[in-house]
Amino acid sequence: MIDQLENLQAEFNSLELSLGDPELFQNQPLYLKTMKRYSDLKGIVGTFRSYQKVMDNDAKAREALTDPELIEMAREELAQLETEKLLLERKLQRLLLPKDPFDLKNVIIEIRAAAGGDEASLFAAEALGMYRRYAEFLGFQIEILDTHATDVGGFSRASLEVAGRGAYSRFKYESGVHRVQRVPKTETQGRIHTSTITVAVLPEAQDVDIDLPTSDYRVDVFRSSGPGGQSVNTTDSAVRLTYLPGTADEIIVTCQDGKSQIKNKEKALAVLRARLLERERSKMSEKTREARLVQIGTGDRSEKIRTYNFPQSRVTDHRIDFTSHNLPEILNGSLAELNSALSEAEQVLQLRLLSKGESENNTIGGADGKA
Repeated sequence: MIDQLENLQAEFNSLELSLGDPELFQNQPLYLKTMKRYSDLKGIVGTFRSYQKVMDNDAKAREALTDPELIEMAREELAQLETEKLLLERKLQRLLLPKDPFDLKNVIIEIRAAAGGDEASLFAAEALGMYRRYAEFLGFQIEILDTHATDVGGFSRASLEVAGRGAYSRFKYESGVHRVQRVPKTETQGRIHTSTITVAVLPEAQDVDIDLPTSDYRVDVFRSSGPGGQSVNTTDSAVRLTYLPGTADEIIVTCQDGKSQIKNKEKALAVLRARLLERERSKMSEKTREARLVQIGTGDRSEKIRTYNFPQSRVTDHRIDFTSHNLPEILNGSLAELNSALSEAEQVLQLRLLSKGESENNTIGGADGKA
């Protein structure tokens, strides 16, 4: 690790010299690339310099052990330095972990009611609100891409785009099956019902990420509809894209929330690209035996990454040791603590795998997490 850190420090010093050259600023693409790399390394190098300082002080304190008058003071200092050294070593290990290349991207979130009928659709609507409020808290831009309302006021499915630097990193752990346990309003016996929704979190794909010729998909337009199928628009503004129709790779995307057919088509294409990118990522994951959090599962009640228990006001994430007894706060968008806990758990697992010489691409388990 030290050799790697010394190489990064040398690169950082070289970049620092380059940024002081007025000629570099004349080449904006190169300047921006250099500046980005410099910023990426700044935290690592700063921490490494703190570590080097601790090691220098450690060496001096050990020299003082030979002086009878300084031996007690040196021992106290060494104990303190040992603690600092361990903390900095752990921090450096985490800073050196491979970054998810999609973390900074915008994100598309797809929510679907699974098992449980009306209750599932109602919770799908609540989950949509939870993610909207979390995104607003983070200062991200939100756009509803598509919703399919039910007669009871829920959604059979809904999708939204969250735009902002680092959006994917804040939402990627939400992929999977979410289970809800509560007493429905229509339940006269007070029995708790269990229902599930599935959430897919897709990093937004650009043209450069996915090649999507127009010959690969069919475009259909129709009038948007509301609950029960009634028309809510007098023009054919809704758009349905069918990728490779009639094949095993077929993907269908609809978008009807916008009033403009052109805008709806743009949104549908964004979702299609994101799904295709996710399909490619899944194929790569299988090849490297990577366990990822974007596994969606079938929506069966036995599969879950998280449980929302309304009678106990409890939220439990089954992938890690996380339980909150403030369910209303979670549903109001307070997901930051949970996201941090999941990110921390993933880093710990990656460090453990790396120490065993296993793949750097492994991450904490997904929809098949056990209670």
